[in-house]
Amino acid sequence: MKLSNIGLIIGREYSTRVKKKSFILLTILTPLLMAALMVIPMLIALYSGEDKQVISFVDNTGMLESYFESTGKTEYRFLPVETTQESLKQSFETYESSTLIYVSQLDSAGNAAVTAYSKEPLGMESKMSIESKISSALRDRKLHNLDIQNFDEIMEKVRSDVKIDAYTITNEGKEKKDTVEIYMIIAYVLSFLIYMFVAIFGSMVMRGVIEEKTNRIVEVIVSSVSSFELMMGKLIGVALVALTQFAIWIILIGAVMFSMQGVITSKMGDKMADITATVAEATDSMQATTVGVHPTADMGTLGEISGVMDQLSQINFGQIIFFFLIYFVLGYLLYAAMFAAVGSAVDNEADTNQLSLPITIPLMIGLFIMLHTFQHPSSQLSVWASLIPFTSPMVMLARIPFQVVPAWQLILSIVLLIATFVAIAWASAKIYRVGILTYGKKASFKDLFKWLKYKD
Repeated sequence: MKLSNIGLIIGREYSTRVKKKSFILLTILTPLLMAALMVIPMLIALYSGEDKQVISFVDNTGMLESYFESTGKTEYRFLPVETTQESLKQSFETYESSTLIYVSQLDSAGNAAVTAYSKEPLGMESKMSIESKISSALRDRKLHNLDIQNFDEIMEKVRSDVKIDAYTITNEGKEKKDTVEIYMIIAYVLSFLIYMFVAIFGSMVMRGVIEEKTNRIVEVIVSSVSSFELMMGKLIGVALVALTQFAIWIILIGAVMFSMQGVITSKMGDKMADITATVAEATDSMQATTVGVHPTADMGTLGEISGVMDQLSQINFGQIIFFFLIYFVLGYLLYAAMFAAVGSAVDNEADTNQLSLPITIPLMIGLFIMLHTFQHPSSQLSVWASLIPFTSPMVMLARIPFQVVPAWQLILSIVLLIATFVAIAWASAKIYRVGILTYGKKASFKDLFKWLKYKD
């Protein structure tokens, strides 16, 4: 094996692929789409308060008004009880409301019928909110009718609002605030990207082998280099193409996120100023409950965004990217070697389905186990699957964000992955050597095993 020959193959594979228009378009568009997926939800949360809806009630129970406080996003109005249900439908436009709700009088069981009218279907969030508040009002009335002494005082004493502040104790004995939801999102995204990129770039190697074999270009190439050098050069060349894309994506995503940070910060500042002014006005007038604006709603949104940004700042993204690249490269090399062997054994892509099935099944199993792992990162299934080379690229990436992986497991996982790649590369090279010069016959698994037995 000559390293210079492998270097030539690597250079050829790399330059050929990075000059394609598809590579350039995919490299530019992918980070823009990924950045949009991260930025757009924040912008939606910040700008969602701009659209205000008006919901009007005809309350024949006479007890709902205290349960519906208007917010910056929704204004609740209560119409005269003399308004009939029929007039609501016939004169909908005159009420200047997005939704009209008619609440009947209480029946003998203390319940009421509720009917909503709107030009567009009532949103699920609004519907659930209205149902919950009316249910609370009816429940409270029924409890009051039980004639329990000091009922309000008792209810105030038993009312509780529990929120768990979760911390993880580190090996140094220090406490670290948990960010489980963010860990789960990162674990899912990383594992899915590993699965997707290994499948995409592995298939790219297989298609490249088939194309060269079909065009008989490979016959010219193997006259100058060995089949093993050709296969390794192709694997490494495509890996470098993938790493080039990753590097560009990281830079572009960082640039887009940095440019959008100013917009998000500015909007958050504007919202805080509006909320502060509203609270000050309410305090001065001593009518904070009737000003028609509920500052805590926007405060909650801003608090959630601020909390997420604070939690993201505590995550070691450098470490995560480092292990992502390691497991991607090793996982890709492992599967791409098998894809290369399959590509060499067939004359067209339509014949690869049967031979590639044993390759795709472990990938799919790793993906399914990952769905379990990002919820249970320390379970026995997760630990074993993160050590088995054929599933470890996906599963280990689902465990790393939770920071629960001992160093020995990481080292063992990587060593096993490298050892398995060496063994698979050796076996694939033997198949590749015979397959790339075999034409006119669809190879079976029996043929592949026979080629493995051929002596060098």
